[in-house]
Amino acid sequence: MFRRRFWVSLVLSIPVVFFSEFIQGVFGYAAPVFPGSFLITPVLSIVVFAYGGVPFLSMARTELSNREPGMMMLISLAITVAFTYSLASLFLPGTTPFFWELVTLIDIMLLGHWMEMRSVRQASGALDELAKLMPDTAERVTEGGDTEEVQVSDLSEGDVVLVRPGASVPADGEVAEGDSSVDESMITGESRSVDKEPGSEVIAGTVNQDGSLRVRVTKTGDETALAGIMRLVDEAQQSKSRTQLLADRAAGWLFYVALAVAGITAVAWVLATGFDIAVLERVVTVLVIACPHALGLAVPLVVAINTSTAAQNGMLIRDRIAMEEARNLDTVMFDKTGTLTTGEQGVVGVETAGDWDEQRAFEVAAGVEGDSEHMIARAIRTAADDRGIDPARVSNFENLRGLGVTATVGVRQSGAPSSQPEPDSGSGDGETVHLGGPNLVERLGIERPPAIATFADEAGSNAQTVVYLVREESAIVAAFALADVVRDESRRAIDALHEMGIEVAMLTGDSEDVAKAVADELGIDQYFAEVLPAEKDTTVAQLQSDGKLVAMVGDGVNDAPALARADVGIAIGSGTDVAIESGDIVLVDNNPLDVVRLIRLSKASYRKMQENLVWATGYNVFALPLAAGILAPIGILLSPALGAVFMSLSTIIVAINARRLKGVELLG
Repeated sequence: MFRRRFWVSLVLSIPVVFFSEFIQGVFGYAAPVFPGSFLITPVLSIVVFAYGGVPFLSMARTELSNREPGMMMLISLAITVAFTYSLASLFLPGTTPFFWELVTLIDIMLLGHWMEMRSVRQASGALDELAKLMPDTAERVTEGGDTEEVQVSDLSEGDVVLVRPGASVPADGEVAEGDSSVDESMITGESRSVDKEPGSEVIAGTVNQDGSLRVRVTKTGDETALAGIMRLVDEAQQSKSRTQLLADRAAGWLFYVALAVAGITAVAWVLATGFDIAVLERVVTVLVIACPHALGLAVPLVVAINTSTAAQNGMLIRDRIAMEEARNLDTVMFDKTGTLTTGEQGVVGVETAGDWDEQRAFEVAAGVEGDSEHMIARAIRTAADDRGIDPARVSNFENLRGLGVTATVGVRQSGAPSSQPEPDSGSGDGETVHLGGPNLVERLGIERPPAIATFADEAGSNAQTVVYLVREESAIVAAFALADVVRDESRRAIDALHEMGIEVAMLTGDSEDVAKAVADELGIDQYFAEVLPAEKDTTVAQLQSDGKLVAMVGDGVNDAPALARADVGIAIGSGTDVAIESGDIVLVDNNPLDVVRLIRLSKASYRKMQENLVWATGYNVFALPLAAGILAPIGILLSPALGAVFMSLSTIIVAINARRLKGVELLG
């Protein structure tokens, strides 16, 4: 609306300025005179006022009815006074029409609003981009196995849809058939595709990569993760922080200040020079300069950019005040399992004995555990895969209840590389190996080699699980230490928090030994072990009673009381449940580094707000006396049009400064 009105008003303003007597005198030219030429300036000015000034008058009426004066009332007052004076000057001898100042004032106001709306719209574009991720149609699988194209809005829970390679997932669901990888970067911010198989969850709006998937719909419409993200982003942009409320109050006060300064200006000039056209010009200039355009834009634009930037980085802001408060945090408390750690067992160390090396140990262990779904088996297979080691082929697999597993491994030919074990012949020939914990070793009555014993004892002191690889029931050839794997991002996040002077705490329901081991490994300042879910909020309150401003980072389910108790509650890893109510801020991905990004974004946003407020209010402090004519004794006077230029410049500066927030480095 502002763009269209600006261009129309600008085109109509050109003849007004060109035929203005004042402009002709300044630039030393004479406009052509023809029948009716004297009507060009007033007629076109009336059109510009009626067309370009309507939005301001309409919004001023709303402020007036709400008894909340602000920038629209000041703009409307300024252009109305200028318009009324200019019309009156047509009939008052000895006066100069004010039309060129009127139309340029309206043009500049429209330009400023267009830039403001454009900037805000661009900053809010994340919502539009999220909306575009949702496909309009889906291929629903019929009972006969065929597919039919239906509108996404017609899908129901339980429907099965076919998602072809390159297509977007139409609704949240669970993979029923097929294997593929899915690009979830628009939701989680992670660039790596995520492998999907039967039973895996998929999120509406994510893009299927290379294989076809049949997905059973679990959530549709407003219940999907994507819809939840859009809702949170929209709510966050509409909510107001303390700084924004301060700016709104300042704008209201500025209205009264402007009226007071305008009144004082009028009285002072009348007493000094008597009532003449210069008095009205001073009053109009004061009202133009006082327009709190930049002040009104200072915070909302930063908020919009802050919210969209956060969403693009997987941070969903539910509470603006909490986001603003994050800059002052001095303690961040993490829940351990699933937050600082992966929540799954992983191999954290290995020790071998005799002529066995690490590669051969993983090769055999991964082969023996090939058919087991136990979490220890998965951990060993994953560790072998990460090292690029292929598992040995085995036979005669047997589960030893309460002890471990056993199998027969083909005997490697002499001189064969360890990465190429002798294939199983199917005859069962080979050597028997066992894999299990201390109970297995005790049952077999085997002594641990010194190196293995030292390794196992050290692992035990760190609360790690140890499993042994035994050859032919006679010799322990390797030991594996397993633990809840600490995320690589956790180390970087804690180091970054320490660099910002923030203390890091951890709470967990695990034993003292486990908590101490993780805390020592990560350099955590203090930890709380064996804490029940119901006691977590008490732990947060304990820190708060010591004068700490605490953020709690947890999964948003078991940690809900603590999240609610904390000064800033951060729910992490809730990508498929973004409507979570326990956190002030939701981090879509399971990445502790997002906490660092959040705090840095909070600091950068507040800094931009402060800079904008200082500029906007400082501008008025200097400009109002100048507009009132305080420098008139030395011949410096501002015209209303020049005042409008200065006002719009302040608006542009505030907009540019706010947009610089997009370039802030959140990880350093």
